[in-house]
Amino acid sequence: MRAFRIPAYILLLSLSACGGRPDPATSAEQAASAVQPCTSRSEFVTVEGTRFCLNGRPYYFVGTNLWYGGYLGSPGATGDRERLVKELDQLKALGVTNVRVLGMSEDSALKRAVRPAAMTKPGEYDETLLQGMDFFLAELAKREMTAVVYLNNFWQWSGGMSQYVSWFTGEPVVDPDVSGDWNGFMDNSARFYGIDAAQAAFRDVIKTLITRKNTVTGIAYNEDPTIMSWQLANEPRPGSDANARASAEVFMRWIDETAQYISELAPRQLVSTGNEGWMGTAGDRDLFIASHKTPNVDYLTFHMWAANWGWFDPKNAEATYEDAWHEAQDYLNWHIDAAQQLGKPIVLEEFGINRDGGRFEPEAGTAYRDRYYRAVFELLHRRAAEGGPIAGSNFWAWGGAGRARQADFMWKSGDDFVGDPPQEPQGLYCVFDRDESTLQVIREHAAQMHALTEAIGE
Repeated sequence: MRAFRIPAYILLLSLSACGGRPDPATSAEQAASAVQPCTSRSEFVTVEGTRFCLNGRPYYFVGTNLWYGGYLGSPGATGDRERLVKELDQLKALGVTNVRVLGMSEDSALKRAVRPAAMTKPGEYDETLLQGMDFFLAELAKREMTAVVYLNNFWQWSGGMSQYVSWFTGEPVVDPDVSGDWNGFMDNSARFYGIDAAQAAFRDVIKTLITRKNTVTGIAYNEDPTIMSWQLANEPRPGSDANARASAEVFMRWIDETAQYISELAPRQLVSTGNEGWMGTAGDRDLFIASHKTPNVDYLTFHMWAANWGWFDPKNAEATYEDAWHEAQDYLNWHIDAAQQLGKPIVLEEFGINRDGGRFEPEAGTAYRDRYYRAVFELLHRRAAEGGPIAGSNFWAWGGAGRARQADFMWKSGDDFVGDPPQEPQGLYCVFDRDESTLQVIREHAAQMHALTEAIGE
């Protein structure tokens, strides 16, 4: 790694700076400012203070994760354009107006990686999958929906950072689905930030996508208002919880410099990190804040996983739900307050909970999921209505008409895409097209959030 200095804007903030809820007077002032029209009239999503703006109005959204959008849009073997069109229509009818999608996958020997990959090796790309993204973006545009495109992945299910490390060190891929060593995997993936050759290859990916001309619309990606934000990666972490602090500086430098590079290529589009929040930065609240303080990052992101983090046990749901919800409230409010302190919007871009009993079948109930979704949505709407910086959310994930094909519910090449990535049982967290009660919860929340915009007027 080359020597560098930490700029002033990434110096750690004190934890106490974001420790409390806003006082009533501050909330009232924020609410008053929230009802003012935006000064920007841009067709691109922009940031004004702690809110998004679009076409002169504040932009609040309800979104989903559909990581496989480019795969379904492909004219190749993975494609199912008829399904994609139908499901985008269904999402639009629900009030979903934002979709978070995987922009690039890397060919990998990892056991649970998706196949085929969009990048077959550094500098070589599968044109059919890139055309799939073209089609996907064109269909979003028809429905006045926006996209968040993440350009890399800390985790193994799309190749991701660990594959870059293998390519440029010559070392075998560290596969946690084989070894079970997740801490070792995370520390190995974090080596990506400091390998110059890997960064050069990643910048080629960034430039290839951002400057690509859409073969369906003829519009360059960086001139397409459908793309709200380019995201550095899915859940970039500084390493394992045990070792992340030692690599915090190179991690923050990578965020700052990569975000700046994206901004230079796409000055009319936003840049975000894809970070999980303080749970994804070794439990270090200060590090989370510091990594989002650079002016090259336009807004904050965070994710929330009640079962993955041990708050909720779906097989003992009644006994664990209330404590899980208390943890969730604290996590949600802390991050919203942190965004207020930084003066930027924030998006809860991943959250989910298991089907009843921890089952995967579409026929399994969703009583606890519906309860959880409703509670999360109510908190987000209240904080937004008070003038807070929460601008939207993306539930994880849209499963649509896809169905698991294997007895163990694990994905194999050629199976349907259902929202859960290949590393997880298919049906773990995804919302299927026939989950009527969950769809109604989403529909009601979307109407609430869109009403915040409509109430403001022109």
